[in-house]
Amino acid sequence: MSNSNNRPIVAVVGRPNVGKSTLFNKLAGKRISIVEDTPGVTRDRIFTEVEWLDRYFTLIDTGGIEPDNGDIILSKMRNQAMLAMDMAHVIMFVVDGKAGLTAADKEVAQILRKTSKPVILVVNKIDNINQFDNIYDFYELGLGTPFAISSANGMGLGDLLDEVIAFFPKGLNTEYDEDIIKIAITGKPNAGKSSIVNKMLGEERVIVSPIAGTTRDAVDTYLERDGQQFMLIDTAGIRKKSKIYETVEKYSVIRSMAAVDRADVVMIVIDAAEGITEQDTKVAGIAHDEGKGCIFVVNKWDLIEKDNKTLGNYTKEIREKFPFMMYAPVLFVSAKTNQRMNKILETAEFVANENAKRVSTSALNDVIGEAVMLNQPPSDKGKRLKIYYGSQTGVKPPKFTLFINDKQLTHFSYQRYLENKIRENFGFEGTPIHFEYREKRR
Repeated sequence: MSNSNNRPIVAVVGRPNVGKSTLFNKLAGKRISIVEDTPGVTRDRIFTEVEWLDRYFTLIDTGGIEPDNGDIILSKMRNQAMLAMDMAHVIMFVVDGKAGLTAADKEVAQILRKTSKPVILVVNKIDNINQFDNIYDFYELGLGTPFAISSANGMGLGDLLDEVIAFFPKGLNTEYDEDIIKIAITGKPNAGKSSIVNKMLGEERVIVSPIAGTTRDAVDTYLERDGQQFMLIDTAGIRKKSKIYETVEKYSVIRSMAAVDRADVVMIVIDAAEGITEQDTKVAGIAHDEGKGCIFVVNKWDLIEKDNKTLGNYTKEIREKFPFMMYAPVLFVSAKTNQRMNKILETAEFVANENAKRVSTSALNDVIGEAVMLNQPPSDKGKRLKIYYGSQTGVKPPKFTLFINDKQLTHFSYQRYLENKIRENFGFEGTPIHFEYREKRR
C-alpha cells in the first residue's frame, strides 16, 4: 500500500465571469447545478472528482466558497487565492482571454507567485485560432507559459490536464480502489473526532499520511479490521485561526464538504453535552443530498446524567432535527471510556454495504404492487397515477426508476410511502434512497 493515500486536490481560482464554473462543469463531465438555499443544504457543490488518463483527483471551484457578502471583488479573489493556496496541491488560475489583463488579475498573480504550489495560468475564452494572440499579454503576470483554452467548446483541455497531473506530488493516491470503505469523520471542532479516530485505531498497524506541502494538518488514516480495509478521513486539526477565514467554524464546514465528497460513509459526530449545532445540520444535509451512507455518533455520552428516558429523548431530538434522515443509525459512545466504540466500524461497514445494495427487479415489483394495493396512488381531476413497474438503476446511493403514466401526478408524500415500504422489505438502513420517474405511454 502507498505511504500516502490522499487524493490530489486541484483548485480553480479567478475573478467572476472568467468561466471558472464552465471549466469546472466541463472537467467534472456533467453540469453541477446550483440548488436553492434551503436549511441544511449547501448553496452549490464546489467539490467534484475528476478522472484523466486513469488518474483521479479532487477539483475545487473556489468561486462557490465565499458567500456573496458585498465585499469588493478584489478582496473576494484574494480570499479565494489564499484558500486555494492552503488546500490545493495544484492551482489553476483562470483569466479571461477576451477581456484581457486586468488589475485584479495582477493582484491575484502577486499572491500566487508567493506560494510554493504549482500555478498553471489558464487563458479561457480563446474560442478560435484568430484569438490566440490574446494570450501574450498574460506573460506579464510572471506565471510561466499561459494555456489557451475554451471551456465552452472543450478546446485545449487535454493539454491542460496533462500539465495538471504532471505537477502532482509523488506518493499521492490517484488510483481508484473500490474495496476500501472511506469514512468521513465530521462535526464541530472539539466534538472529539480525533479522540474517536485514535480509539478506533487501537493497537492496529496504521499508515498515517500527512498531506505533503500543505498547511492543513488533516490526515487520511488506513486500518484493516477482520479483513476489511477502512480509510478514516479526519476533518479535525484546525490548530490556529488564520486571518483569511472569518471563523474557524466556517473553514471547518469547507473541510467537511471536501471530506463528504470523498467518503462512502459520513459519521456526524455530535458533542453530547453541547447538543446539535447548525454546522451538524449543514454537513448532514450535504451528506444526505450527495447520497452518502450516514451515521450519527453522539460522543462524550459519559458526561450526561442519565435516567431510563435519556437515550430515548436524545434520539427523539435527533430525529426531530433531521427529519429527512430517519434512516440513519444513532450511536451513543464515549471515546474517553471506550463505551460502544467497537460498534462504530461495524456499523460503518454495514451502512456502506446498504448504500451499495441491489435488489432484484421481480422482488422490487412485488413490493411496489403490494404497496399500491394497500394504498392507491394519488389522483388529480379524475386522473390517477399509475405505476407500471420499477427497477433499481443505481447504487451509492440506491436509485429506483419508476415507469409511470404522468409525472405531474407524482407527489412527495406517496414517494415517501413507497420508500418506507421498500425499506421495510429490503432494509437500506443508513442510506438515502433516490427516485426517478419516467413516463411510459400505454
